[in-house]
Amino acid sequence: MPVVTWLKRRLVVIAGLITLGYLLLPNIVVTVFSFNQPKGRFNYEWQQFSTAAWQDPCGVSGLCGSLSISLQIALWATIGATVLGSMIAFALVRYRFRARGAVNSMIFLPMAMPEVVMAASLLTLFLNLGAQLGFWTILIAHIMFCLSFVVVAVKARVMSMDPRLEEAARDLYAGPVQTFLRVTLPIAAPGIAAGALLAFALSFDDFIITNFNAGSTVTFPMFVWGSAQRGTPVQINVIGTAMFLVAVLLVLTAMVISNRRTKRKA
Repeated sequence: MPVVTWLKRRLVVIAGLITLGYLLLPNIVVTVFSFNQPKGRFNYEWQQFSTAAWQDPCGVSGLCGSLSISLQIALWATIGATVLGSMIAFALVRYRFRARGAVNSMIFLPMAMPEVVMAASLLTLFLNLGAQLGFWTILIAHIMFCLSFVVVAVKARVMSMDPRLEEAARDLYAGPVQTFLRVTLPIAAPGIAAGALLAFALSFDDFIITNFNAGSTVTFPMFVWGSAQRGTPVQINVIGTAMFLVAVLLVLTAMVISNRRTKRKA
């Protein structure tokens, strides 16, 4: 009976840990196989422990080059989508204008539309415009589909803001720019940061839209897909593990900073 009671009290925690373990299982497998030394071309079966891939992560031709391209595209797409998405979100929440409802509805189209349809549509657009497929067409496409996610994230934050805080700043003789920089922007910052992180992850990870509009440019997801046809090098697992560790480190750092700020306010 005490065991049943203990389980009931901690059921939510146990379910959460099981779900978290299930979500992290692929990352654990990728990390483990980054220390593998396969005998064949495919890194799908454990053979022997080795750190050779970690010592030479760029040992496979084209891997680090494709990674650099993906990081550049993701960075610029994040900046572009975050700036444009934040302005759109503020406009939709703060102002009333014609076709506002239509714009609100259209924002969700890239999120709801199948990627293959969007990819084919963008390819048709670029070909009709005579654009050369490559880095810039990928960047334009990524900004377009990341924009919706940024708008949704920032819009939710702006809608929850208390307008009386900005009114109080104006009552204290703060100008429009000063009010925005010292009141509005800090309050909206968590939503903007969330949208930016989401945009970066989506851009870096995208394959379908990129594959349609890449031309001869090879991004990291395209390199992984191409390698899987011929043989999967261990260095792919090394890069994946390194990026996962960087993401975890960023999340932990943000949590520590947030906890310190909370303690200072208390």
